[in-house]
Amino acid sequence: MTHPLLDIPAAFHAGRPVGITSVCSAHPLVIEAALRLACETGRLALIEATCNQVNQDGGYTGMTPEDFRTFVEGIADKVGLARERIIFGGDHLGPNPWKDLPADEAMEKAEVMIAAFAAAGFTKLHLDCSMGCAGEPVALPDAETADRAARLAARAEAHRGAVDPVYVIGTEVPVPGGALEELDELAVTTPDAAAQTYEVHRAAFDAAGLQDAFARVIALVVQPGVEFGHTDVIHYVPKAAEALSACLRGMPGLVFEAHSTDYQTRDGLSALVRDGFAILKVGPWLTFALREALYGLDAVADVLDGTLPRGGLMTAMDEVMRAAPGHWSKYYDGTETDLWLQRHFSYSDRIRYYWPRPQAQAALRDLMERLSGREIPDPVLHQYVPAAPTGGDAEQILVNAVQEVLRIYERACTTQHGVD
Repeated sequence: MTHPLLDIPAAFHAGRPVGITSVCSAHPLVIEAALRLACETGRLALIEATCNQVNQDGGYTGMTPEDFRTFVEGIADKVGLARERIIFGGDHLGPNPWKDLPADEAMEKAEVMIAAFAAAGFTKLHLDCSMGCAGEPVALPDAETADRAARLAARAEAHRGAVDPVYVIGTEVPVPGGALEELDELAVTTPDAAAQTYEVHRAAFDAAGLQDAFARVIALVVQPGVEFGHTDVIHYVPKAAEALSACLRGMPGLVFEAHSTDYQTRDGLSALVRDGFAILKVGPWLTFALREALYGLDAVADVLDGTLPRGGLMTAMDEVMRAAPGHWSKYYDGTETDLWLQRHFSYSDRIRYYWPRPQAQAALRDLMERLSGREIPDPVLHQYVPAAPTGGDAEQILVNAVQEVLRIYERACTTQHGVD
């Protein structure tokens, strides 16, 4: 069966660029917001899981690929979206979760993982074997990266279902989920580097007898010059990426995939799609918007109780994060005040890893119970959640906060030629 994402590079090379939003999150409210928006627009929903979030060992979500698909489809059933309207993607599939092991062991685990993704019906597979394993350089030579990617593609092909999977190759330079340092500018991927990545992968797939699979490589991950740090965002500058965009003319059937597009403007996102960066990945911005709304509703609940905002939810989340610092301590630095601000307000939004924890879930249940059945006067709501629609309940307010971001992406992906 032909994959619907093949239409995106075809449209770009025909001079009619369109894009698609890749929602990279395992938060149920984020996924609900994305699926409800798909119901509204009639477009496909692309939901992706990373190798660290979801794998055969459970990842940090505790879910296997089959579990994640069941989880998302359960939300689809709740909101009334047909399951076939969802495209499932796997991001950075490779040895990264096991890179502390020798390469042979790490790659064996990566093969098991991608087989599980393919068997579970994930049909957009990003092959990323760029990282070194135990005893290897931090970044591998292009040829070795491509050989390992072809090895994973072979396993995916052997476990594919009714829809032939499409592939994404290459990796972005900054770390996934935001940069670690203050940013001034980024080096845009050079056309030569993009062409080299494409050619070495083509050769590796050819050598492995995977010509049919390589014909379904739809995108190359590059750095178009976008990124975000704790408090700053580097916005897209089309002029700086002109040469990179132009090199797509020599890569028929391909577009670029842009990671870390969070916090870009609508105009910037539209320009990215126009210039061939057609797959726009977003994750932290969605949970950042959700966290803003949650903290705002916590203040609303206090005001409705006749008290000043006490920050109970923020206090509870800080306790959760300080008790298990593994997801933030390597990424945040500075004074105690700096760390406090970063834990709660960094654009990298590493608080997103902590919402599933039992103490966090208890605090959220308490908040929702305090607001259940209560009318929130508009002046109170808009004091603390300015963009919230009137007349909605707390869950609707949270879903809307995420959709406000997703709508920016939706408009950017569909307005290239007057489609809105």
